[in-house]
Amino acid sequence: MLFKEIVGQEHIKNHLITSASHGRIPHAQLFVGAEGTGVLLTAIAYAQYVLCANTGAENQGGNESCNLKFGNFSHPDLHFVYPTVTTEDVKSKPKSLDFLPIWREFLQQKPYGSLFDWYEKLGVGNKQGEIRVEDASEILKSLALKSYEGGYKIMIVWMADKMNIAASNKLLKLLEEPTDKTVFILITENEEDIIQTIRSRCQVIHFAGLCEDAIASHLVNYENVEGKKALKIAHKAQGNYNKAVQLCHEINEDAPFEEWFVTWVRAAFRAKGNAAAIQDLIGWSEQIASLGRETQKKFLHFCIEMFRQALLQNYQAEKMVYFESSIAGFNFDKFAPFITGNNISEIYKELSDAIYHIERNGNAKIILTDLSIKLTRLIHKN
Repeated sequence: MLFKEIVGQEHIKNHLITSASHGRIPHAQLFVGAEGTGVLLTAIAYAQYVLCANTGAENQGGNESCNLKFGNFSHPDLHFVYPTVTTEDVKSKPKSLDFLPIWREFLQQKPYGSLFDWYEKLGVGNKQGEIRVEDASEILKSLALKSYEGGYKIMIVWMADKMNIAASNKLLKLLEEPTDKTVFILITENEEDIIQTIRSRCQVIHFAGLCEDAIASHLVNYENVEGKKALKIAHKAQGNYNKAVQLCHEINEDAPFEEWFVTWVRAAFRAKGNAAAIQDLIGWSEQIASLGRETQKKFLHFCIEMFRQALLQNYQAEKMVYFESSIAGFNFDKFAPFITGNNISEIYKELSDAIYHIERNGNAKIILTDLSIKLTRLIHKN
């Protein structure tokens, strides 16, 4: 993975290259960034730069055979840990090593892929991924061995916020007493979900959302997209290159989400003073509750963004509005005035609370029904 292949993030790439070139390589780093900002790819490019003793900005000039091993992410001194679940093949105590071939395939197919994409590839169903203590034990074993090429050993922990308490405590001991020439790169979208004692031992780097020009330029150069179309896609992608690639290939993973959202808000509008419409909300809740928990969470995050878009539309911030409804009869301009500064904070809180309770295995039907009834009240709030 070359730094030049990564979209944007020039300041961070330059910082990593400069610090590594001068031998300033912290033993524990925490990379924080949203989906589609290239955090994982930057970590891999940085690992390649360090392990292969490369020079310059393009990961070239170092050990050529070492660089070739990164072509399929199989360098023996590069280790990965990521959330997993039980499957038909791994029925108990799953760990990252059990899924390494699938992981490498995922990186090849969707280098900017999200956690949801990874779970889809695993086929999680109604399960939720986790990094368990078995992974922490494998980290201990891997780092106890000498490095294959006599240099650094690098451990990339993707979605480190998914570590359970036992795994976190075991990793904490490693961070407190690091072995020589061992580098940990923890990656997360939710910094606050990582225990404070681990965060305090890491050098933190925050990745911003990608600028539209960087996304558009990459689409033109790597996806053969025409310039004007690339700019339009970049605007809709909202700093997320994973979403930009989906839009480029006309893969709209949010299409069912939009339909569910419109059905939901329409039922909520009808439900005021109409007891019969409450049954529609209950039916909607049952439908969404029948989906996997990761799909439920992703949908609720989509709802948060839709309410945000409505607020921007209502306050006439047209340049920041990218949503274009594809649902017949749904007029976003008429919906937007119902989302104001008087109710947006409460709507956001209720959606966030619902995500929190679903993550903790609450009864989805009850959570969503409660959320629906509250939404009925909030969208009619003056």
